Amino acid sequence: MIVYLDSSVTLLVFLRQTAPPPYWGSWSLALSSTLLGVEARRTFHRLRLEGALDDAGLAQAEESFGEFESGIELVPVTRQVTRAASAPFGTHVKTLDALHLATALLLRDAPGLEELQFATLDVRQAIAARAAGFSVPG
Repeated sequence: MIVYLDSSVTLLVFLRQTAPPPYWGSWSLALSSTLLGVEARRTFHRLRLEGALDDAGLAQAEESFGEFESGIELVPVTRQVTRAASAPFGTHVKTLDALHLATALLLRDAPGLEELQFATLDVRQAIAARAAGFSVPG
């Protein structure tokens, strides 16, 4: 399984707010945007400010996420990605979600990535991914 990991599935699993989906970790290749790291770290710091994470929890989250991040392929947010994200989609797509979806669409055009699946736990993002022709596991 080749999978594009959206922030929603990664953060919900990472913060243990949901059980990992059955496919979690069973991929042959996992990809995401470098945006994933920004979203994760912003979430960790927000949770620290809200008191949901203490200093030790923040340090652990950042260390664990760094290890996770090193095991997946990260794709930079390029001009090509921002242009694709700026184009109309067939469904309602928020800005950061559009950047993830555009990244996955561009990746799917690469040789060997035609079967790329889009992993998300966000219902609206799953609808947008399916509308763009992706299989959404789970």
